[in-house]
Parts: sequence; C-alpha cells; structure tokens
Amino acid sequence: MNHPDRWKPLKKEGPSRSRADKISRTWREIEKRPGVSTREKLERLITLTRTPKREVPAVPPIEPQKTKPLQVLENHYNIHSRYGKIPISAGLKISGEVLSLLSRDRSFSDLDLSTALFLDLETTGLSGGVGVVPFLVGLGYFRDDRFQVTQFFLGDLAEEKSLIRELGRFFAQMDFRSVVTFNGKAFDLPLLETRFILQGEVLPLSALPHLDFLFSARSLWSHKHESCRLYHLAQQILEADREEDIPSAEIPHRYFEFLRTGDFSLIEPILYHNQEDLLSLLGVVISGSALFSEEKADGFEPEADAMDLFGAAKLLERTGESERSAMYMRRALEGRLSTEIVVLAKMKLASHFKRNRDWPKAVSLWQEMTPLNELTCFRELAVYYEHTERDYEKARQFAEEGLTLAFGTSRSLERDFSHRLERLRHKLESKRREKDRG
Repeated sequence: MNHPDRWKPLKKEGPSRSRADKISRTWREIEKRPGVSTREKLERLITLTRTPKREVPAVPPIEPQKTKPLQVLENHYNIHSRYGKIPISAGLKISGEVLSLLSRDRSFSDLDLSTALFLDLETTGLSGGVGVVPFLVGLGYFRDDRFQVTQFFLGDLAEEKSLIRELGRFFAQMDFRSVVTFNGKAFDLPLLETRFILQGEVLPLSALPHLDFLFSARSLWSHKHESCRLYHLAQQILEADREEDIPSAEIPHRYFEFLRTGDFSLIEPILYHNQEDLLSLLGVVISGSALFSEEKADGFEPEADAMDLFGAAKLLERTGESERSAMYMRRALEGRLSTEIVVLAKMKLASHFKRNRDWPKAVSLWQEMTPLNELTCFRELAVYYEHTERDYEKARQFAEEGLTLAFGTSRSLERDFSHRLERLRHKLESKRREKDRG
C-alpha cells in the first residue's frame, strides 16, 4: 500500500450527527456489498466520512478474512509527512535536555526519540484493575526514515499468554530505551505490567525512562484550552482534522460485541482510533518541546503566543528552573493575556523576585496589583514594610486595607490581617514612647 506524504483524520459532516452513528451507519452500508475485503472497506469508510477534496489518510493494511486469535497489524508514515501542521521529522530534533525537562527525569539527558516507544492501549475497561485486559496494544516508533505503527490485536481472550509472549519478544528485539505515553504512568504501564506478571513474565518497559506527557500538557495548556484530552489537543494545537471518531467509553462494549459475534467491523474503527492517538501523542510532544528548543526543524516554525509562554513558564517553575521561568513569564506579559492570567503571571514573577530579594521589582509588581484588590498583594506589602523596611506606619496602612477587603472573602487572611494589625499597633506605640523619652 502506498502511503501519502500528508493525511488528515475523519471529518464530521454536520453538528447534528454524532461521529459514532455516522461510522456505524457507513459500515452497515458497506457490509451489504459482497466480496469486499476489510482493507477495501476501511478505504471506502474514509472516503465516505470525510469532507470532499481532502486527501485520503493512510490506514492500517488490515486484510483478515477470518479473525485470528492474535494479529499483528503494521502501518508506516514517511518521516517527511505531517500530522496536522506538525512535521513528523521534528520528533527527531528534540534534545535530551528538553525531554528531561518535560519528563522531570534526568535519565533522558542522553536520549532522543529515535529510540523511544510511543505506547497506547485499548482495554476491556477504563478503570484499570486485575480484571482489565488490553486487547489492543498500539506501538509507535521511528525506524528507517519512517514513523512505524505496530498494533497487537487480541482476538481471543484465551490467547492472552501468546500476546504477552509476542510483546516480550518484540520489546527485546527492538531494544527501546524510553517510553512515551499520555496518562501511561497511571494507566497503561501499570496495567501492562500487571498482565505480564500474571503470565509469569517481566515487562522490560518498566525499567525505562518514562515521559508521561499528560503532566506536561496540563502545565502548558490547561489555562488556554477547555480540555487537555489528547484528541482535543490534536485539534486545537496541531490543527489536525481529527474528530473523536469513537468515544473511549464505547470501545470495551464494541470489543465484547466482537467476541460475541465475530464481527470484525466493530474493531476496525478502534484500530484507526488507536493509530490516531499515537500520531496525536507524537504531535503534541513535538509541539510542547518546540517551546523550549533552540533548534528549529526544517519547515516548522512554531507560533508561540503569550498564553503558550505562560504555560512554558509554569512548567519551568515546577521543575525548579526559576530563572528561565521568570524569563518566559516576562515575555508572556509582553503579549496579550486575560486579566486573570496577567495577575497570575505577575504574582509568580513577584514571588521569584522576592525569593531573590530583589525587593524593588517585587514591590513594584505588588503595588501594580493593589487596584485589582488582590488580597495577597496587600499582605505581601504589609510583610515587606513591617519586616524589611521596618516602616510600621506603611505596613499598618496596607494591613488595614487588606483587612477591609478580606471581610466576608477570606477568613484566613482576615485573621492574618487582624493579628498583624494588633502587633503593628504595639510596635507603633513602643516607637512613640521611645521617641517621647528621647
């Protein structure tokens, strides 16, 4: 099968039709045609469910006439292809330092994505646990100027031991040096490790450095986008023409229906969904990494706006790189931010200056925010003038303003300002007595 250099996912025709209904209806129509292979059905499905004049995406070359207990399905993408606006080749430009930053794991410092495994499971349940079985193990990786997608499909639950054995052989043969997932630390890796243990095997991936990009995605984009779900980020950040082709909650039901009926058409959309998740994961890792990379990939110039810079600053702050975080925060404040994000950015920047005892800059930022009635700023100014400047009168003024604003708003700050005012009154009285004696 020839794969085009560019592809786009399925396109929704109208807001009144759900994606799952349209796919199911199309499959039923295709099923009525005798003598059509599974591969031909998949290609026909994509043609019928996308916007006219779109290029046809590459799809897994699946040609089972009878479902085997264990199938290995493969597809590959030219390294010069794009997913949305992201060139796949940019994944190989990401340095170990950037991967270490995103993963918070220095083990990545000598690695790159050329030896990484992208992993995504489709399972018999969404909550995890010993009774949940991964029936589709999706694997993405760079090999021979391609991004390869290999999918292990379990067509018979009784053959799970064969699945685990074949996966073990595959991992040993490929010699991956790191793992990349989206929520894999909480779900995919523990689940796969449990299935290996139950079959008396050891999962080689457990010992590898692991980049779970969900955590980085939340730092980078939770303030900018309504959702940090992978398919949503693919639409918003990668500009991929992707719809949620099949809801995740429907996947276990479809698999059990397949086991009951043997109808492989129930599974084919899941294979496509899994493949899209792997490509989306690669794309968002590339896009997030570009915010920190000095080297730019050919044909890829990321457009980072002020909100992206603020997210990058948050991530740097959480990894302890306070100086770089402050630099990104200042750059973000030069752009267009909502009032809420401006306040957050200035508060974080002021905290940075406070830690470095750069009082003029910290005080200036706190004072900028007092017209917005930011209680924390009144407290910081009261603390500064009481303990650093020992200007008790100014400290009292800020404490009194803060107390007035805190009434009915924050009981903890109300108590803080009340105690502070009582202490400041005693200090001011002592200072007056000293002056009178002098």
